[in-house]
Amino acid sequence: MESQECGWLLYISLAAKCGGEPYRVVGFVAVLVVAFAVTSLAHWVAPGGPAWGRYWWNRKGVGIGHAIPGPRGFPVVGSMPLMAGLAHRKLAAAVATARSPAWRRLMAFSVGETRVVVTSDPDVARELLASPAFADRPVKESAYGMLFHRAIGFAPYGTYWRALRRVASTHLFSPRQVAASAAHRAVIARQMVDAMKSAAAGAGGGVVQARQFLKRASLHNVMWSVFGRKYELAAPESEETAELRSMVEEGYDLLGQLNWSDHLPWLAPFDLQKTRSRCSSLVPRVTRFVTRIIDDHRARLTLAADDFTDVLLSLHGNDKLSDADMVAVLWEMIFRGTDTVAVLIEWIMARLVLHQDVQARVHGELDRVVGPDRAVTESDAANLVYLQAVIKEVLRLHPPGPLLSWARLATSDVHVAGFFVPSGTTAMVNMWAITHDPTVWDDPTEFKPERFVVRSPDQATEFPITGSDLRLAPFGSGRRSCPGKSLAIATVGFWVATLLHEFEWLPPSDGPRRGVDLSEVLKLSCEMTAPLEARLRPRRAV
Repeated sequence: MESQECGWLLYISLAAKCGGEPYRVVGFVAVLVVAFAVTSLAHWVAPGGPAWGRYWWNRKGVGIGHAIPGPRGFPVVGSMPLMAGLAHRKLAAAVATARSPAWRRLMAFSVGETRVVVTSDPDVARELLASPAFADRPVKESAYGMLFHRAIGFAPYGTYWRALRRVASTHLFSPRQVAASAAHRAVIARQMVDAMKSAAAGAGGGVVQARQFLKRASLHNVMWSVFGRKYELAAPESEETAELRSMVEEGYDLLGQLNWSDHLPWLAPFDLQKTRSRCSSLVPRVTRFVTRIIDDHRARLTLAADDFTDVLLSLHGNDKLSDADMVAVLWEMIFRGTDTVAVLIEWIMARLVLHQDVQARVHGELDRVVGPDRAVTESDAANLVYLQAVIKEVLRLHPPGPLLSWARLATSDVHVAGFFVPSGTTAMVNMWAITHDPTVWDDPTEFKPERFVVRSPDQATEFPITGSDLRLAPFGSGRRSCPGKSLAIATVGFWVATLLHEFEWLPPSDGPRRGVDLSEVLKLSCEMTAPLEARLRPRRAV
């Protein structure tokens, strides 16, 4: 850093001597441009590109011989194009075309001025995610602007974050609380079935678009648990839910975009992508909405904690939150809880529409375990072994967070996979690359739920998906793993079983892909580009 400061002081002193003579000003600008170009090229030639080159330049090259391998990208911007669009696929392709297999274990690259490392190896992923040096997340401008630096997702690791995590784990995501809220999910599941049945009856050929029902059901489920608000899925969308859905969609768009200002700070004053101005418009809406609900809860003066808002209001002592922090925490709960369940269920149903043989096998299991005379209950899920294998296989092929949603930040110098990773480096795990790696999985591009079942449909392999085995850890691992994973797994398993028990899901057309488009778009989650359409045929006369 000292060498850079001395260089700029030299340029400033030269400018002062230029006076007002035009030819001297032009000469100075030319010198400045040449100096910038030379410096940029000197940084760019380092392994990993310009951000890493700047780091080694400031260290006067000490240790560069053991630098992490990686693409140089372009001067100044580095490999920023890798993070646009389907970043998980682009990063996997960069590793696959590398001359050295070391890139799979750990690859360095630059996103503007941000140093980044990514691993596509399950063993290195475990080492990285378990390290206390990676307990924080890099806070993007959009996350900060939307208050998430005061919520579980982005709050710095420490006393405040641990208190939030403990409260959420105890009062919202504990096994006891998940079981206690099963009745809520059953009500919404029945509403979803009735709404889909009505839509299919009124549509030509019984074709429905699943996404609209799944997203509304997921939003209603989270609203009930967090705010205690109950809605009818078949009823016209209320003004309150429409406002919340609008805010959530705007937040997804903001948090999912690649914001240039996060990585090229000199662009920040211009707000070229309108990130700051959009956050400034969104946050007052969120604050008014959530504060109104908090005030409603205060006015009730109830002693029983019926929902998570009641829980936060009941906290005392060091755990008590300010109103501003409550707004941030409740907003994040709604924000994070609405997306993943709907996205995953849509992928599951898309695969089952395409693979009718697999769907028939699930139907057979449902008929055997549940029977045609009653509805599915959440307690049936443990006995639906093949369905659980289908869900795991879809999570393998289509992880909702292919880069584990949000990256980690090195808070101190640390060694990973034998390489030195300096403090301030952003670290990512490419879970999509791991789940599509032929050295990790046989036939990784094939849809084979049987890989999670051995010997008979009634005996499943013990393959956890909650973070202990990094070959498939869609909810992350370590301190920053998703706190709501048990609730998400319970909801997805129950709702998918219900939808399959009540309906046959048939292709909307007879083409080679049966009218199902598996192309994907990476926003905050990796979702289907085109919403799933299917013909629904009722299986039970209820």
